[in-house]
Amino acid sequence: MSLPAAGSTSSHEHPITAFEARVGHPPGLFVLFFAEMWERFSYYGMRALLVFYMTKGFLGYGDDRAYAVYGAYTALVYMTPFIGGMLADRILGQRRAVILGGMLMAAGHLVMTIENRVAFFAALGLLVVGNGFFKPNISTIVGGLYHAGNKGKRDGGFTIFYMGINLGAAMAPLLCGYIGETYGWHYGFGLATFGMLVGLAIFAAPTLVTQLLIGGGALGAGAAMVWSVHDDRILLMVNLPIALALVVAAVLAMVALRHGAIPDSLGHAPDEAGAERKQWLIVGGTLLVVPVFALLVHLTTVAGVVLLVFGIPAFGYIFVSALRSSVVERQRLFVVLIMCFFSMLFWAFFEQAGSSMNNFADRNVDRVREARVLTAAEVGQSITLDANQEQLGYTREGKVFTLDQLDALKKEKATKLEWQVEPSHVGMGVGGKEVPASIFQAANPTFILLFGLAFTALWGALAKRKIEPSTPAKFALGLLQLCLGFGALWWGAHTATDRGMVGVHWLLLAYLLHTTGELCLSPIGLSMVTKLSPAALVSTTMGAWFLATAYSQYLAGIIAALTGVSHGEEGAEVKTIPPPVDTVGVYGEVFGRIAIASFVAFLLLLALTPLIKKWMHAEKPMTGEEG
Repeated sequence: MSLPAAGSTSSHEHPITAFEARVGHPPGLFVLFFAEMWERFSYYGMRALLVFYMTKGFLGYGDDRAYAVYGAYTALVYMTPFIGGMLADRILGQRRAVILGGMLMAAGHLVMTIENRVAFFAALGLLVVGNGFFKPNISTIVGGLYHAGNKGKRDGGFTIFYMGINLGAAMAPLLCGYIGETYGWHYGFGLATFGMLVGLAIFAAPTLVTQLLIGGGALGAGAAMVWSVHDDRILLMVNLPIALALVVAAVLAMVALRHGAIPDSLGHAPDEAGAERKQWLIVGGTLLVVPVFALLVHLTTVAGVVLLVFGIPAFGYIFVSALRSSVVERQRLFVVLIMCFFSMLFWAFFEQAGSSMNNFADRNVDRVREARVLTAAEVGQSITLDANQEQLGYTREGKVFTLDQLDALKKEKATKLEWQVEPSHVGMGVGGKEVPASIFQAANPTFILLFGLAFTALWGALAKRKIEPSTPAKFALGLLQLCLGFGALWWGAHTATDRGMVGVHWLLLAYLLHTTGELCLSPIGLSMVTKLSPAALVSTTMGAWFLATAYSQYLAGIIAALTGVSHGEEGAEVKTIPPPVDTVGVYGEVFGRIAIASFVAFLLLLALTPLIKKWMHAEKPMTGEEG
């Protein structure tokens, strides 16, 4: 492995290109868009399968254990960016940090394909450490693209960048999730490996090679999304627009590359004596800490303690830095810390998507397109049907047909089921095709792709009329919409069928409301951090922002455990997943509590908004806007 040569420290003074003059954003934005898109493809591809892999795969975890591991892993994923950001600011530079992180993450996805308990946790350790280097630093480079000449475009740039994140996140369940659930877990993880390697190459490779990777990767992924569901009209209607969006984005990125990519002035390591030696020491030390993080993911309670112990000095560092700064910088850093708290609450609730909402979709959301229902005339007959959700909760041979039995049949590729029709079966649906639960992980990023630019245009239009909501007001709106989304899930659970099945429209409505809430918070938050942080602390503060998200991920695992209904022994072949009628109330109660908590947070932030606006000092130049 070789690292690129060190250069000068980052500078915000680079010329506006002809491309930027026409499009409104620097060409480097679209290169970073594509690099981050493929990295998110790999991350969300693995995430779509992770809980299912732990509960249905060889690990055989019950809900509580799976949620605890998921929470510990995702928490550590968002904890390490603080360290990665600090090391990039002081030693590595953002470019080298991104490359190192990408290589570690590619290795992690590859190791995940090995069906072995040690390999499983080693893979998670590699992903945790790699993300720590990759995540804060690529976002920092995006912020560095904007200077005094284009300062008004930064929020819009981060929204476009955020759409790249979500294009990758939308593709991931449609490819990795679908293929992993349908053909085998390891095929899904293998695709995630491919995505990470492509993202890394786009960031680091020469321009010509990068263009070929952008075009070839887009065409290949688009064709795969269409081919994998060509016999399913409904899924094809979902996949085809995503594939077309991917190709259009690829063309734009290839054109941008011809007009200059990331400016040479951005993202390099500090130029000082002994820097090269320090950088290689970090590379070596990184490999030594991977087993430590793998063990922490396994020892979930210890991970929580480490997170708490680490967080106190980390946020303390930001607080002390604020006290040592000028009045304006101090108050702006206080704003960042306050918004970190509300961001933590938002993501603790929002991230039920990958855990409790994922299992809710698997167990209680009706995902089968019903072909017909059994009639009284068929009582006493033996029929052959496709084994799917439609049989859950009905009695077969004197026993309730459970999700455990259905999963066992799918594992054995026994899709057909002999069914003796009894009087209690009258009205039972006979399937059509069952949509994999992981597919719904694509709902959120798909909605972002649909509405992301609309929100950017909305903020711009409101700004021209001088009525654009402030950053804290946008955050508050995000929390309110999160409340409404979980309220929809609560209502759906309370209007479930006698069998405990919930209409898919309630799940999609919740994802829609969560998405519009996210668009009011996440890209705005990333932009806020880069604007309000002192130049010397940008990556460190970005790391603190992700550290707050680490707390939210751990809290998300604790909240998800409240919905735990599967309590099998580790490695057991048969677990105890109750029928839908017994689980729907559990999910509904927890989702209702989350809705109430989100509303309380909304009211609190709304009350603090005037003070936060004052401390932001919007009338004064932000970081990167001087000159």
